[in-house]
Amino acid sequence: MSIDPALIRKVVLFFLVVCASTAGELCISRAMKSIGEVKDFRPLALLRTIWSAMQVGVLWVGLALMTVAFFSMLMLLSMENVSFVVPATALSYAAGAYGSRIFLGERVAHLRWAGVVLVCIGVALVWQGKG
Repeated sequence: MSIDPALIRKVVLFFLVVCASTAGELCISRAMKSIGEVKDFRPLALLRTIWSAMQVGVLWVGLALMTVAFFSMLMLLSMENVSFVVPATALSYAAGAYGSRIFLGERVAHLRWAGVVLVCIGVALVWQGKG
């Protein structure tokens, strides 16, 4: 029994999209929380906020991870239908909820976990309907 190399590429790209986008969002969230809530939306104040954010190293890590996720998504879309790829990558919502709890210490309510379970069920249905 041999494993199809194209399938392995798709699974790796799918994994990269979900994990890199989630990790990128978590890093950027941590960076933005470290500089504080944006309350002043005047142009000069926004420029100061952007400058402050650019000084936080984890922001750059997050941007790099989101770049990896974006290009992985492009490659995946060149191999699969968008009607499969976009719903399947919704697993990043589950990863985001779990990651926010573990890495950012956020409290995730039971109702939100129920929503995550529904998303996962939806992804399973999309995966089954792929054939």
